[in-house]
Amino acid sequence: MNNNWEKFSDNPFYDELITPKGNARSYARKLLSDIDKLDKVELEKRQEAADLAIKQMGITFRVYTEEEGSIDRAWPFDIIPRMIQKKEWDKIEIGLKQRVKAINLFIDDLYHDQKILKDKVFPEEVLAKSVNFREQCIGINPAKGIWAHICGSDLVRHSDGKIYVLEDNLRVPSGVSYMLENRQVVKRVFPELFDTYSPLPVNSYTSDLFDNLASLSPRPGDEPEIVVLTPGIYNSAYFEHAYLAQQMGCELVEGRDLIVGDDDCVYMLNVEGLSRVDVIYRRIDDLFMDPEAFNSDSVLGVRGLLRAWKAGNVALANAPGAGVADDKVVYSYVPDIIRYYLDQEPLVPNVETWRCMDPDSLKYVLEHLHELVVKPANESGGYGMLVGPASTRAERDEFSKLIQADPRNYIAQPTLGISTVPTLIRGQLEPRHVDLRPFVLSGESTKVTMGGLTRVAMKKGSLIVNSSQGGGSKDTWIVDV
Repeated sequence: MNNNWEKFSDNPFYDELITPKGNARSYARKLLSDIDKLDKVELEKRQEAADLAIKQMGITFRVYTEEEGSIDRAWPFDIIPRMIQKKEWDKIEIGLKQRVKAINLFIDDLYHDQKILKDKVFPEEVLAKSVNFREQCIGINPAKGIWAHICGSDLVRHSDGKIYVLEDNLRVPSGVSYMLENRQVVKRVFPELFDTYSPLPVNSYTSDLFDNLASLSPRPGDEPEIVVLTPGIYNSAYFEHAYLAQQMGCELVEGRDLIVGDDDCVYMLNVEGLSRVDVIYRRIDDLFMDPEAFNSDSVLGVRGLLRAWKAGNVALANAPGAGVADDKVVYSYVPDIIRYYLDQEPLVPNVETWRCMDPDSLKYVLEHLHELVVKPANESGGYGMLVGPASTRAERDEFSKLIQADPRNYIAQPTLGISTVPTLIRGQLEPRHVDLRPFVLSGESTKVTMGGLTRVAMKKGSLIVNSSQGGGSKDTWIVDV
């Protein structure tokens, strides 16, 4: 079969594997050559084998629809890998470590001296209207001064070929389990590709995560009791919660499985009675984690958990309150945050961003809604946003009202020429847009996954990569060639 790579020369976007002239990029020649030897029927068989493997392995995600309610769906996966050269990745890795270090210093400052406010580098107005700043956390000193132990920053490659940070995810970033499983699926359906390429491994993540969490234990020297706290089976990321607990050899617990004793320590209920818990990897939002400190109606959390954490008797990852930096308005200040705390220039740039709370920016955004992407400060999953070029006049009019009613809650960015990767569509390879979510672990040391979760917009022309809205994923190969 000849997949006719020349047809990609009509692609107006930067393609990760194919040049504008329709030739394979140097590091992808063997990959594309091997794929080119397979006819349409064989490619479809490989994709069907991948889909079957995903069902057999039970890799699912939960979505919510008005018609069907909450349902599990098989993880959407495309068999053509995405490739990034290691020499480029090394620079990205350093930049991500720089970014997360500065963000952790920023969060710690906000809950203590607030020097960045006093020096007028970060506006008091932004903090005053932050929905994720937790007054209950003021003055608390988490282990090693780290608030965001696990961070997932979304990266995109623009038409200029450069990588940019699109946003940071610091509350309960998800997707790493799918990154790990994607590699296993590709090994099943394309084993011959690994004879030529040796993509750098990703399978150390769960052991790295365990070591990171263990280093936070308030009882150093003892074997720590680590648990993964989940809201339960109806959460959209429950598969990941169960997967990570199993891979780390930890207990997967719900709030009802834990209690805080009179000694302000956390205990897990089990058949033998009570056992003390040292570290909780929480996959539950701040407001639901402790009805004593936050939402009194929550039945998902553990009463007194914040009190135990404040007393230093249990470690929480990520720390409550870390979400203050998981805000798209705060994101726009991260370059300044890096300069302020580290006295360095950002190594991985932000996407150009207009803050609607600024009068001049607001005027520009309202006049250019038809060409911008507008996002609310604290939504995720691709919800609540306006993609200007794909919007109707009625949608733009509605967004104009929303923005003017609460300018602090909106930012706007240009509609990027996000890069593409060849993707199997009905037996043919076509370009589809992708982003990338690497995961950064911060503890005694800082580690970045070798690549990350590549999400792909399966619909032609779409920029929406979220699985909940029809997106898929690919295995991400960091190759030293």
